[in-house]
Amino acid sequence: MEKITWKPGTMLYPLPAVMASCGTEPEEYNIVTVAWTGIVNTDPPMCYISLRKSRHSHSIISKTGEFVINLTTKELAFATDWCGVKSGRDVDKFKEMKLHPIAADKVKAPLIAESPVNLECVVKQIIELGSHDMFLAEIVAVHGDKNYLDPESGAFNLAKARPIAYSHGKYYVLGDFVGKFGFSVRKNKKVKRNRKKH
Repeated sequence: MEKITWKPGTMLYPLPAVMASCGTEPEEYNIVTVAWTGIVNTDPPMCYISLRKSRHSHSIISKTGEFVINLTTKELAFATDWCGVKSGRDVDKFKEMKLHPIAADKVKAPLIAESPVNLECVVKQIIELGSHDMFLAEIVAVHGDKNYLDPESGAFNLAKARPIAYSHGKYYVLGDFVGKFGFSVRKNKKVKRNRKKH
């Protein structure tokens, strides 16, 4: 299999395209679209977002020490992109995109009501990396939209929300289900058990 070599770059795709909301007062509320985000620890649950210093939300989060990660969907794709290219210094993103801020439980930053999942985050450390600063944060509360609860099992069905991902400058709706965590091991064990019976 032949490979080609490129210069070092951000080719770890796809990534979640999320909207991070911040601010402690309605007149300060803002939304920034982030693809440089992810989970970094389980106990305590921790995540990060990375922002350029020039972003309006960078100064807000640096001051308040908190933010909310709001997962996005196909229906939110336009707003997700728009909130990434417009600046909160110039526009009220909630108002312009007809999104609704609602109160969080643990932080003063608002949740985005239209998002299927909201993660309240408290910043633990800001790490200067170069082009971006990483806001390392603890997840202190998680909210899920009841519309995506399976009526029979009670499980949360995020796939029903049609979440979107970001890949090399483009947005994609997540696709077909191909397996559950650990399915490869369980399948092998099943095969071994069947062999023992014969």
